[in-house]
Amino acid sequence: MIKFLFLIPLLLCLGWFVYLKHNGYTLEQGKKGFIYILVISSTIALFYGLLIPLTH
Repeated sequence: MIKFLFLIPLLLCLGWFVYLKHNGYTLEQGKKGFIYILVISSTIALFYGLLIPLTH
């Protein structure tokens, strides 16, 4: 499960990209959304990364 954590930001960024293109926004206008996705995904990965040593 943990080896697939990289898929979370990839899928969210892909979904955000599709949303932007579908609604006629530029990537520059959606840059803040990509930053939010990466920060939240990093937080999730950090949480699960810290949980592994704590539970073993």
